[in-house]
Amino acid sequence: MLRIALFDAHKFERAPFNDANKEYGFTIEMIEARLSLKTVALANGYDVVCSFVNDKLDAEVITQLKEYGVKLIALRSAGFNHVDLNAAGAAGIKVVRVPAYSPYAVAEHAVCLILALNRKIHRSFARVRELNFSLDGLVGFDLHGKTVGVIGTGKIGEVFCKIMLGFGCKVIAFDPQINESLVGQVNFQYVSFDELLLGSDIISLHAPLVPQTLHMLDFDQFAKMKSGVVVINTSRGKLINTEALIDALKKHKVGAAGLDVYEEEENVFFQDLSETGIEDDILARLLTFPNVLITSHQAFLTNEALGNIATTTLSNILAFSKGHHLDNEVRK
Repeated sequence: MLRIALFDAHKFERAPFNDANKEYGFTIEMIEARLSLKTVALANGYDVVCSFVNDKLDAEVITQLKEYGVKLIALRSAGFNHVDLNAAGAAGIKVVRVPAYSPYAVAEHAVCLILALNRKIHRSFARVRELNFSLDGLVGFDLHGKTVGVIGTGKIGEVFCKIMLGFGCKVIAFDPQINESLVGQVNFQYVSFDELLLGSDIISLHAPLVPQTLHMLDFDQFAKMKSGVVVINTSRGKLINTEALIDALKKHKVGAAGLDVYEEEENVFFQDLSETGIEDDILARLLTFPNVLITSHQAFLTNEALGNIATTTLSNILAFSKGHHLDNEVRK
């Protein structure tokens, strides 16, 4: 039976993986440390490395994994931009992922950020805790009738579109790949990227991080948007140039931003830094804006999603162990 080293293990993952593993019977070592060149020696003697989004699987790490006898990298995520696929291919190490765990979890979190920002829930909560029941500065707007721009209409983007249509919004979307299940929906339309930037009251990102989408929202893109636009990102931090976002917030071009991801999140997210503070000046600047709401990559965090991640990850490993076709293999 294969031995699995599960890196960057979190408390919230232990029960779902232990429950799912009752069916498979693998030997799983939960390792709290993130996988990097400093910690890769912990993988020695294991057949499979199970990786999370902020592990670092560059060429050096993968070379070491090969020397230690690792045969499979099993990602507990849909994204794979943290893995050097060329190096993995050269080392003969296969890579599998969890392409879909719960599109509802992420889409609903994006909607949550919109509602909280629009109706100033985070500010209202803090006020009331201090016995300040004033309504000044808490005015929002009706979502009904607003134009919502959706960048990326895969599984998560599709769910998000349908939720916003339910609010009575007009939804416009950009994606090089048309999702036929959305075509023909009332109040839905595919448009060009520039049309989306120019016409949206709210913009929500649901695109993967690939070279073509790196900093897809940059200074030029923010300049084209409506003044007061709400920008939401529950996808990948590097889709947005954070310095450009800060500039747009300072100029009031962006009226509010809801971020569940951040460009340099691997140094901050999933950690308790309440006593040590943060050294990231850009993130610190973002946190000073009252119209910015940041959550620490928790959009996926539902019971259903965690269960699906565990089950799919272990079924990927089982398929590999039996020499079956890997439906969820990632190739360069």
